[in-house]
This record gives sequence, structure tokens and C-alpha cells, in this order.
Amino acid sequence: MKYTQQEINDKLWAAANSSRGTVDSSVFKDYILAFLFYKYISDLHKQEREKLIARYGNDKERIALKMKNSRFCIPDGASFYDIYEQQNKDNIGEIINQALHAIETANQGRLDNLFLADFNSQSLGDLTQKNKMLRLLIQDFYTLDLTDVQDDILGNSYMFLIERFGSDAGKKAGEFFTVRQVAKLLAKLAQPKPGDRICDPAMGSGSLLLLAGEEVEAQGSKDYALYGQEKTGSTYNLARINMYLHGKDSARLEWGDTLNNPLLLENDQLMKFDVVVANPPFSLDKWGEKHLENDKYNRFFRGMPPASKGDYAFISHMVETAKPKSGRVAVIVPHGVLFRGGKEGIIRTALIKENLLDAVIGLPANLFTTTSIPVAILIFDRSREPGGKNEARRDVLFIDASREFKPAKAQNELTDENISKIFNTYVKRQEIEKYSHLATLKEIEENDFNLNIPRYVDTFEEEPPVDIAAVQKEIARIDGELKTVEAQMQKYLKEILK
Repeated sequence: MKYTQQEINDKLWAAANSSRGTVDSSVFKDYILAFLFYKYISDLHKQEREKLIARYGNDKERIALKMKNSRFCIPDGASFYDIYEQQNKDNIGEIINQALHAIETANQGRLDNLFLADFNSQSLGDLTQKNKMLRLLIQDFYTLDLTDVQDDILGNSYMFLIERFGSDAGKKAGEFFTVRQVAKLLAKLAQPKPGDRICDPAMGSGSLLLLAGEEVEAQGSKDYALYGQEKTGSTYNLARINMYLHGKDSARLEWGDTLNNPLLLENDQLMKFDVVVANPPFSLDKWGEKHLENDKYNRFFRGMPPASKGDYAFISHMVETAKPKSGRVAVIVPHGVLFRGGKEGIIRTALIKENLLDAVIGLPANLFTTTSIPVAILIFDRSREPGGKNEARRDVLFIDASREFKPAKAQNELTDENISKIFNTYVKRQEIEKYSHLATLKEIEENDFNLNIPRYVDTFEEEPPVDIAAVQKEIARIDGELKTVEAQMQKYLKEILK
């Protein structure tokens, strides 16, 4: 019987917890998630080999020939089950490293440098502590057949683990994961459709890309392509594994600094996408401003963002990689992006005057493990450019969804109902009292191109009128009672002093 989603989630998280010891979540995640993939491809290899043996018996040459066409090649002696047999050796960490390196070599062009986690690292503790942890990890995974799951369950479990590790990792989680409900909202607002190229230039572990793909699949199509780039090597590998576990082997992912070295290129120019989504690092300091004054891709022609805040560097990159006259951009930003002046104000004004800004959506505070501040979503639509299908649209939709959430102990949560309300309001471009407003470009100009949401959505709640006569009557009653109490106290004091 196949595992249910809940069963596999529980088993994997139990395995992660039993073996972690004192290793920090932000570090240990790289080990547990790499090991999950290692066990998965080993189980695939074992399952395929057993089917071939059942079919061809002892014909080893034929079986070997067929195995060459496997999705992943596992060299002799390098599978998880080979490691299991050697788990009691003192150099088990080194043995695991050698097996994983052999798998990378056997799958060149696909799994190169995938297993960067060093299973023989001193960061896992002294020899005794490290070996104990690795043996527990091996034993826990040995009980799981990761091919015995329904479609997409293992991929969903991987995303579940990333989110759980993200919750544990606190502020470090921002490097690799976006809260699922926020990512789900962003993916919906981007409105990807069949045939689209979808890109995340700050992809983290790739979950936002996959959720955008799910939006296309919900329309009954698997015709889309995923692209992403990530600066941190270990996080980039999390994204690669995420794609493989979801069957998205064709996704093109690059490892590098998007701002200083964009690698998603065509004919030595920036590749263009139908949809660009991202949750880039907030107000990134030292993002490379000095090196990009003569950017060969001319991404910063509207102005160079300040060296201490890279928000508009990512926004500029995303807008310039969206297809002219049709591409869409959905990006999560800190609220300062809406109103800060100086260089950022110049860029913001230019984007608005070009009629590219489509919506500003304010979200509740405390949605992220990385920060408690409220954030916003900006949507840019290049179909509003001259020649695009929405070139006649000259307003910007402001949505204040900051007060609609589910309170939780650790952080606030967006419910499916909250997401649906935001999405439907955006798609229908509705004006809802104290929730949303369609602002003309003239209104925005009158506000000096400041996009602070309270300037456009009035959420002020009037206090009920005060009945002055009733208040005065109540004051008189209380005053009378107070005098009575004071008189009584004086009486008691006189009796005490006698």
C-alpha cells in the first residue's frame, strides 16, 4: 500500500529529527534533503533493476544495457543499500561522500556538483557524534521505500521539509524559502498560462517556480518551461533536487549572482519571459552597484539603485527580462520600496510614468520567519506598453489586505479565503470600500509618485458618536458614589484611631 502524503511527511520529519542532534537547521537541511534525494534515486534504480531481472532472468549483459537508459545512473557500490551495509565503519562519512561523488560522475551534465554537503565534515561533531548521527539517518531512511508513493507526494514532502526547516531556521530561512501561502498568492497573481516561460531570478529552493507551474497545470496543461537562478550554491542544489522530485528535469536552473552575472541568456542578451516572479532579499546591502554603472544589458537606464538597498535592482532586472508588450512581473518587496525617495524615488517615478505598474498589494505583518514587518506585492504588466493588449489601462489598483489573516502562535497566516479575495479583487479590478481603490495616474502624480497604500485606500473606522449628556450623567453618578465611599472611609479611620 502506498504512503499517504501525511504518512510520508511524518516519517521524513521524524527521520530528520532523530538524527539531527545539535546541528543547526539551516545547515542540517542540506544533509537531510540531499540524503532524501540519494535514497529516492537509489530506490528508483533498485526498482528498475528488479523489474529487469524478473523479465530477463540472468541475462546480465541485457540488463546492464537497459539500465544505461535509466533516468539516473547508480554505479556499482554507490547505492544507498551499499552504504547501508557499511554503516558501522568508522569512516562512514567518507564512504558516503565517495558514493555521492561517483553518482555525480556517472550522471555528468545532470547531477554535477549536486551533493555539496560534506558528510565527513567536522561541523557534524566529533567522530563518535558524527557516526551516530549518520547511522541514525541511514537506519531511518532504510525503512522508507521512496518509490512507494503516489504521484507528486514525494515532491510535496520535499517542499514540506523545506518549509519545516525554514520555520526552524528563523532569519536564515530567507535564503531558501518563501512561506507557502505567500508564494501561492504570488504565483496566482502572476497568472501564468499554457506555453509560458516562467522565471524566478532569486529562486531559492525553487518552490515558487513549481507553484507557478501548478497554476498552469490547473488549467489542464503541462505546456510551460521553468527557469531560475540562485546565488547560494547549497540553495541552488536544493532547487535542482526539488525539480527532479517533481519530474521537472527539463527546468533550466543556473548558479550565480543574478544582478552581477545573469546567466539566463539567449544570443548573448537577457532571455525574455512571459512571467517573472520572485521574493528577492529585502534591501540587500552591497549588491554590486559600483560594478554595474555600465551594465552591458542596460537594466538600470531608469536610474541606479542605492548601494545599500538592492530592491529596485531586482525590480529593474525583472522588468527588463519580461517580454515587451506582454510579459508580467510579480515581486514581493518591503514597504520602503513604495515611498523611499532619492534614487529609488526616481526609478519608481519612471516605472509609473511608463505605465508599467499594474497593482500594489499590501499584506499583513508577521507572515515570514525572517521578518515581522508587513510586505507588499508589486505587479508590473508590460502589456500596458504601447502596442500591448492593455495599453489603454491607465490606472493602478491598490489593495490593502493587511488586516485579513489568520493569527497564529509563531506568525500570521494567509488563508485560502484571504488569497481568493485578493486574487479576485485584482483580476476583476474591483473597488471595495476600505479594501481596494483604482487610482488614476493623476492621483499618483499628485502624491509625488508615493505609493504608500494608506494614501489611496482609506481604512479609517469612524468611532460611534458619543452621547455627551449620557457621559455627563455617568460622571455625576460615579462622583456621587466616590463621595459616599470617601465618607465611609473617614468613618472607619476615626474608629481605628480611637
